[in-house]
Amino acid sequence: MAHELETDRLILRQWKSEDYPDYARLNADPDVMQYFPAVLSEQESDAQAARITQLIAERGWGFWAVEVKATGQFIGFVGLHSQDEQSGIPNAPFIEIGWRLAKDYWGKGYAPEAADKALQFAFEELMAPSIYAFTALSNIPSQKVMEKIGMANIGQDFDHPKLPTGHHLERHCLYQITRETWLKSHVKADFLA
Repeated sequence: MAHELETDRLILRQWKSEDYPDYARLNADPDVMQYFPAVLSEQESDAQAARITQLIAERGWGFWAVEVKATGQFIGFVGLHSQDEQSGIPNAPFIEIGWRLAKDYWGKGYAPEAADKALQFAFEELMAPSIYAFTALSNIPSQKVMEKIGMANIGQDFDHPKLPTGHHLERHCLYQITRETWLKSHVKADFLA
């Protein structure tokens, strides 16, 4: 069964077919896709959304659709994905955390708010020992989100195996947070609340 998570302002849930057109618009936006190899066609976007939906249906978790509670508006995804040892990414296999939000919803703190809830699920429900995130070296906005949720750059930059040699986005950085670090920061936060 697909888990649904809630924060103060957001719902992380299984995808609905009516999310797909909004997701296609997001994936066609050059600003949103600046740190990806290319924008996606509607067909590519729908296929990606269908794969994400299927993975959540199978495992109960994944890159959840994010909805703003106040409006019911779909704004993108935040969640977890597993990378297997064949991925070519350092330290795999592991669970990664990732996000992609529509440009109109940037700068409102939605990505860290939803990502922190996804980390809580990873550490309390999946009992993951650590969670990783990676992005192109030039993607400073995503790295700032990683730092806001307590992740640290572990100094293992790598060439993304799915990008051609010399591609301007080829070099990636790798961030990590351990269950112990996350629990410590949240126990402190609960104590101060």
